[in-house]
Amino acid sequence: MIIAENLVIVGGEKRATYRCLIPQIKALLGGETDTVANLANVSAALKEAFGFLSVGFYLVKENELVLGPFQGPIACTRIQFGRGVCGVSWAEKKTLIIDNVDEYPGHITCSSLSKSEIVVPMIKKK
Repeated sequence: MIIAENLVIVGGEKRATYRCLIPQIKALLGGETDTVANLANVSAALKEAFGFLSVGFYLVKENELVLGPFQGPIACTRIQFGRGVCGVSWAEKKTLIIDNVDEYPGHITCSSLSKSEIVVPMIKKK
């Protein structure tokens, strides 16, 4: 049985928090091969470290993004290719940082509490 570790978070500057968090995430994932388990732990670690409203992953299934492991309020279950911030990030294969989602054309409101988004597409090497 593996017992969960506590994260040691350095407060203050985000860069310092990332520097502190990255080796801990690597250790947390070390030896675990299950994708869902690893994505769940990464989303929990990021949410805890930064206090974000929501952190999660969508997985590509049959040309749609389908909700995967996440931490936060209820989220959209499916997002079409090229729709909303996540769908556009996937289509363009680039990170999108949206300061005000209310000003983003075609934004899909999954939670009215969300005011900004950072979407990073993760593309599996073939």
